[in-house]
Amino acid sequence: MKQKVWLITGASKGFGRVWTKAALDRGDKVIATARNIGALDDLSKEYGDSVFPVQLDVTDRQNCFEAVNKAISHFGKIDILINNAGFGQFGFMEELTETEIREQMETNFFGSFWMIQAVLPFMRQQKSGHIMQVSSVSGVTAASYLSAYHASKWAVEGLCEALSHEVGQFGIKVTLIEPAGYSTDWITSSAKHTKPMEIYNKLRESWLANRKTIPSGDPNATGEAILKLSDAENPPLRMFLGSVPFTIIEPIYKKRLDTWKEWQKVSEGAQQLKSVTA
Repeated sequence: MKQKVWLITGASKGFGRVWTKAALDRGDKVIATARNIGALDDLSKEYGDSVFPVQLDVTDRQNCFEAVNKAISHFGKIDILINNAGFGQFGFMEELTETEIREQMETNFFGSFWMIQAVLPFMRQQKSGHIMQVSSVSGVTAASYLSAYHASKWAVEGLCEALSHEVGQFGIKVTLIEPAGYSTDWITSSAKHTKPMEIYNKLRESWLANRKTIPSGDPNATGEAILKLSDAENPPLRMFLGSVPFTIIEPIYKKRLDTWKEWQKVSEGAQQLKSVTA
């Protein structure tokens, strides 16, 4: 199989680390990015010239373009971009400060936006490429306590679906990766929390109790799925990771369809005004 070049953001831990190692272990090359480039030293020691560490803050648009230019100068191409960098902002909508919601969108949405914009000219020139955007089951449904995070993931869902219609003509593929709960630092050290309002304490406690009932996946089990996705001739626009997402989403989509059908007569009545006869 032809050797591929990957650019993976947030490669120092979690999914990013697993997928970086999966690509390198099979002989591909990876531009591995992280805010703290020192966290990538062990990858350089283990994989040598096959990995190219780049310091990157995805919230800095210029930095994103510089990182992509460095990657192209180093390896000559980028076959796969995985937008993985992101974090979870926990808290109810009323608790969120302006700074908290802006930081959530700057990283999860705009960081992905800038990286896609930066790689597109090169992928168009290549007439090939695969953009993999890490979304979440939280990008296709929503619950309490994660309103900012949901907003960021729903935004990248719409962005990438539209993108897929725009860049297919250039041979560029787009896939939204939608995991549910995994044992990563997303819910621990990487998580951010609002200052709690007492009025929401019961709902917060209920959310935390329910979260404990959801089985967590092993991030190390995801590498093979991502490799299969990267090799697919016709990859899907959306792909779940783990056994949990489908069980969550199937009844939600059924309920949505049932509700739309129930209100279809009202919807049709809003199409146009009926003519009034004398």
